[in-house]
Amino acid sequence: MKLLLIGAGNMGGAMLKGLHVKEITVVERNLTRADVLKQKYPTITVVQEIPSLDGFLVIVAVKPQAFPSLVTHGKAKGVISIMAGISLAKLKEGIAAEHYVRAMPNMAALVQKSATSICGDNALKEEVLNVLGSIGRCFWLESEKDLDIASGIAGCSPAWMALVAESLSDGAVNLGLKRDISYQLVAALFEGMGELLKSEHPALLKDKVMSPAGTTVAGYAKLEEGRVRDSFIKAMEASYERTKSLAK
Repeated sequence: MKLLLIGAGNMGGAMLKGLHVKEITVVERNLTRADVLKQKYPTITVVQEIPSLDGFLVIVAVKPQAFPSLVTHGKAKGVISIMAGISLAKLKEGIAAEHYVRAMPNMAALVQKSATSICGDNALKEEVLNVLGSIGRCFWLESEKDLDIASGIAGCSPAWMALVAESLSDGAVNLGLKRDISYQLVAALFEGMGELLKSEHPALLKDKVMSPAGTTVAGYAKLEEGRVRDSFIKAMEASYERTKSLAK
């Protein structure tokens, strides 16, 4: 399989670290960034201009705003777009390929732990799951609407979770705990919770931790007072609405 990655910024670069495909060509026009990639990944080919797409499985990892100005030639075996808001219909108008798929990985691809939502042509499903499965868990969805909703969890939530992590650490530091220890504790917390949530319903897990008149319920009451749950629900809504606006 020949893989062509167009764009190696934050998300493209994160994916590149975990992709197990042997023959990879990366399009990176920033010369400084291209030199870094060549040193970091000596087995891949780094070019400044997009080659013919013929025979390639192409991952398009540019900003959605840059897609209309993307100039390509040839016809790809398949296209995987990780651009938020660019529909399959628009993708087909802008780049020639036999099959098309949209995917939304996240920054955890850096450690091969991405939660990647995917939808598109079933003819490309097995190949895409094989490629993107190397950077974490994949979830094949039935429609683009499902993907746009799931993108709030898969794509945006790492930033929201980072906010939660920083806030918990700030709270501990405010009470006297050293910053480096607080960050390590939070990281271990998130890792353990991820494993628990694979088999434990969130509500049941919450109830198991929250004993009557205990420390957990005291803190939980403050979170409800701050409307944290409502804020997360509205964050998901805002993410979905912005995705729809990008598609227009």
